[in-house]
Amino acid sequence: MTEIVHVSAPELVTYADDLAGLLVETVEEGSSVGFLAPLDREAAAIWWRERAAAVEAGSTGIWIAREGGRVSGTIALVRAPLPNARHRAEVAKLMVRPSARGQGLGRALLAAVEAYAATEGITLLILDTESGSLAEQVYCGAGWTKVGSVPGYAADPAGSLKPTTFYYKELAAP
Repeated sequence: MTEIVHVSAPELVTYADDLAGLLVETVEEGSSVGFLAPLDREAAAIWWRERAAAVEAGSTGIWIAREGGRVSGTIALVRAPLPNARHRAEVAKLMVRPSARGQGLGRALLAAVEAYAATEGITLLILDTESGSLAEQVYCGAGWTKVGSVPGYAADPAGSLKPTTFYYKELAAP
């Protein structure tokens, strides 16, 4: 049974190696999540451990999906830093292990973040993803609204520039 948990900074450090494996698998499989291939597993673990300060400060929230003690997915919520944007946040780094895809885990992680954001008074979420990716199906199916695409916005893991599509979702005020 899969369990989705919001992790603390110390827990994030504990899970950093497993999250690194997830990140490396995701990049090797071709998903555009901000990294180029080949991604060194230790560099990926360092990247995750470096997020702990933002989690501790409350500017970033990270959720993991665990199954049998192993991380099978993750998602982050990054709060807007400016006073006039306290009502919004960015959803980032939604990743599901290739072996766990197609079972609704991505949608469940997204729902967990949306529910948390609403309880925190966040009324607007934004995100971006590679245009034409399977992730777009998840976002559209979860009621996100497409804003538009920007050509050549980010490189895929192979280094080729790809278009990126931006989405938003309005949440009910608490």
